[in-house]
Amino acid sequence: MKRISSVLLTLALLCALALSGCKANEPVSSAAPAGSYDLTSLPDYSGDPYVAVNDNVPYFTEDDYTTNSFESYSDLDALGRCGVAYACVGSDLMPTEDRESISSVKPSGWINVEYDGQYLYNRCHLIGFQLTGENANEKNLITGTRYMNVDGMLPFENMVADYVKETDNHVLYRVTPVFEGDNLVASGVLMEAYSVEDSGEGVTFCVYAYNVQPGITIDYATGASAAGGEEVPQASAPAQTTSGSEEETQQYVLNTSSMKFHEPDCSGVASMSDANRQDYTGSRQDLIDQGYTPCVICKP
Repeated sequence: MKRISSVLLTLALLCALALSGCKANEPVSSAAPAGSYDLTSLPDYSGDPYVAVNDNVPYFTEDDYTTNSFESYSDLDALGRCGVAYACVGSDLMPTEDRESISSVKPSGWINVEYDGQYLYNRCHLIGFQLTGENANEKNLITGTRYMNVDGMLPFENMVADYVKETDNHVLYRVTPVFEGDNLVASGVLMEAYSVEDSGEGVTFCVYAYNVQPGITIDYATGASAAGGEEVPQASAPAQTTSGSEEETQQYVLNTSSMKFHEPDCSGVASMSDANRQDYTGSRQDLIDQGYTPCVICKP
């Protein structure tokens, strides 16, 4: 991926919480910028899915700290692009029902193409379903590569989810998609988290995840792509969809807690709780559209 040039990421404080307490799902107004980070100082992608930003210290201030759960999503801009997604994640925001289909949402730059039997893009939640239970919320879904979704973002989402489940504490969590100019596909996302009750002892991070796919060239202006060094097709070319209607039907085993899917003979299935297990027959892409990610062991 080319160096992100002349981009300043403005980190906005979305509300003055100051222990006044926003209720869950209560609208949160934008406030003055807390500061800026010049993304031109980031290294080019060189094999790691993410890089620490600001010495891995999030940009939250003491005015942000609250133990009242809330979630807020920016309105789409004139190009249909998502903005900052911000939450104080508590166990009360986490989903209590199975994930629903999100295939109805077509985020900006959604020109999906299959390479080596796998689709390039996922509908990437800015704030993962396991944290706030958002399904087909267009303000929370961007066009992201499988690599960014699974290798870049998911480990940090899991870290927050595991911490909240284990402690019943709260984590400030903010994800900012970074678009260069009028590009329809984000160059990456800035992810910040801070556990409130223990002053960041449990969870603290500030990382930038690269929206790249190894071996694939992406035109971030349009979402078009090509394998290796091939020329990227023009945006006017017909976009391939991910309906999954023509994909081969296969059998998988789902873990409804971790949101991973496995081959039936995967070693991870044997240790899976019966309460979290679900047998599934259908297409791989349909599972991905629903927010499931492939097991890293059996790689279905």
